[in-house]
Amino acid sequence: MDARDCDAASEPGPPPCSSVTSWWAMVLRNLRLFPCFCSALGSKIAAEYRNFTSKSLKEHIFPPLMNMLIYLNCITAPILVDLKRPETKIAHTVNFFLKPEPKVLLGIWHTVPSYRGEEAKGKCRCWYEASLSDGNPIIIYLHGSGINRAFCGRIKLTQVLSDGGFHVLSVDYRGFGDSTGTTTEEGLTTDIICVYEWTKARSGRTPVCLWGHSLGTGVATNAARVLEAKGCPVDAIILEAPFTNIWAATINFPLVKMYWKLPGCLRTFVDALKEEKIVFPNDENVKFLSSPLLILHGEDDRTVPLEFGKQLYEIARSAYRNKERVKMVVFPPGFHHDYLFKSPMLLSTVRDFLSEQWA
Repeated sequence: MDARDCDAASEPGPPPCSSVTSWWAMVLRNLRLFPCFCSALGSKIAAEYRNFTSKSLKEHIFPPLMNMLIYLNCITAPILVDLKRPETKIAHTVNFFLKPEPKVLLGIWHTVPSYRGEEAKGKCRCWYEASLSDGNPIIIYLHGSGINRAFCGRIKLTQVLSDGGFHVLSVDYRGFGDSTGTTTEEGLTTDIICVYEWTKARSGRTPVCLWGHSLGTGVATNAARVLEAKGCPVDAIILEAPFTNIWAATINFPLVKMYWKLPGCLRTFVDALKEEKIVFPNDENVKFLSSPLLILHGEDDRTVPLEFGKQLYEIARSAYRNKERVKMVVFPPGFHHDYLFKSPMLLSTVRDFLSEQWA
């Protein structure tokens, strides 16, 4: 074979007839589907446009804005804190996660009673989990709006309770801290039901109490009402600085009061809350509860005024068959909305109430 034969042999030949036919068939098929694709895309764009233009601009803006203002989970302070290493912030504490729903993980800190601190050193999560049945009462702490379980005020309250002989489970709801998921009222309620049932399954005969602060009071009564309906009433509920419902609390918030006189502003706020399905109806929830209920409120609370706590107490006392199960304690000026943990009477108030109810 000479060089010309080699060159001829190395040149690629024409593609097989079957390959050309298949390629051409694919082109024709795609060309036939192209009008259908354009039609479907056009219909989708038209539907999105109609959906957008069917609402006013304020209806697009205010609902997500109110969601952000109510939960404030966009505030991530304190920064540069590794939530997976709670020992850098508070002793004898372990971090773990629970999964209430697919794609949702809740970050939780478990702090054991201080007198077990030495024993807890170097122990794994399994030891902490087993300790829940040691007979020391358990508090599931539900914080208010914003930040996460590492906030200094929340840590100080946990320390006070731990020194008083309580286990404390500090929960970050979905969308807070390192917990995943989208923040909604229904979602937060599901989170706490999951945490409570998980804790009860491991606590033996040890009582478990839901403690909600501010926004957390709404989460606590929502969860307690669902559990009551399931025939599993919560062992006890403590509401710190509660409101009647989030609508009343929001329109009385100092920042919002500034805009009351603007035409239609109040209605816009309420409509936005309805659109986002944010209610947290403490005043309705307590009518369906039978659990021991302790309400704590500071006399000089300006964020959630004392009158809301008093109204909620009267509603609960009227609704409860056993009036002795409902109690309210008002703290003197100086502790405002976030600093009841500084009161020397806080721990004794809580312990006396729970001891009496659980006797």
